[in-house]
Amino acid sequence: MAALRAQGALRLGGSLGLSVAGAESNVAIGLARLGHRVRWAGRVGADELGALVLRTLRAEGIDTGHAVTDDTGRPTGLLLTEPRLGTLTRVSYYRAGSAGSALSPADVLPALASGGRVLHLTGITPALGLSAAEATLAAATAARESGITVCLDVNHRSRLWSADRARTVLRPILAHVDLLIASEDELPLVLDRSDAGETEAVDNLLSRGVREVVVKRGARGATSFTADGATDRPARRVDAVDLVGAGDAFVAGYLSGLLGGADIPARLHRAVTTAAFAVATRGDWEGLPTQDELGLLDEPDGTTVR
Repeated sequence: MAALRAQGALRLGGSLGLSVAGAESNVAIGLARLGHRVRWAGRVGADELGALVLRTLRAEGIDTGHAVTDDTGRPTGLLLTEPRLGTLTRVSYYRAGSAGSALSPADVLPALASGGRVLHLTGITPALGLSAAEATLAAATAARESGITVCLDVNHRSRLWSADRARTVLRPILAHVDLLIASEDELPLVLDRSDAGETEAVDNLLSRGVREVVVKRGARGATSFTADGATDRPARRVDAVDLVGAGDAFVAGYLSGLLGGADIPARLHRAVTTAAFAVATRGDWEGLPTQDELGLLDEPDGTTVR
């Protein structure tokens, strides 16, 4: 979708910056910058904003050959962001009736037929509508049957759907998930009970076939849980500028480590590193690092790279 970013309160007017957003797109760009081959499957409107989305993805080296341009008049989705207090940002979504909300299994399954190692999904897509939820479940099912690792980032958006609705829709998808990523408050959304604690939630997920659960803890880092135990990693310390997109950057770093054959501690290290780049720069994806920039956070403050 497209994104309009305000410099202050929207109700006061002023200028807006136009860019591209979307959790899956952010992860795709993050992975491409780290040197991985990435394919994006989705639906945009036959409008200038849709052209911007596809042009941006192609410019970042992402294969958009399976992207669908909606020819029925549905527009490209849109969000507005406005800074309200420090790093607190308010987001308004305009996705009802959008091209993305009409995503169908027929739009995404051909991309899986072309092969791949990891399918990344989020809980945002099924929140857009019935057909988008069907497409998410169909993609997860087909990928698991083909031996493709299925990663689901819960990524709950309360302005798109309720917790109860999310729980109902996401539970069937879980049967096909290998790697589940969630923030601490999102874990209950994938269980039958909303009052389950973290330990109970993780044990439940691992017993149901999820191979790994990664819990994002924001400024406190992250923890990976497998049948062999838990691995913690603190966050990288940076001056926070913009928190939007940090979770997607974390996922991109983690999947990059997974694709590169790294062990869990190394995956977490890369994940908190890419998340730190996102936090320290403005925009959802604009500040994400390339492979040769990952070491920049280890340089002393005030360093000039010449």
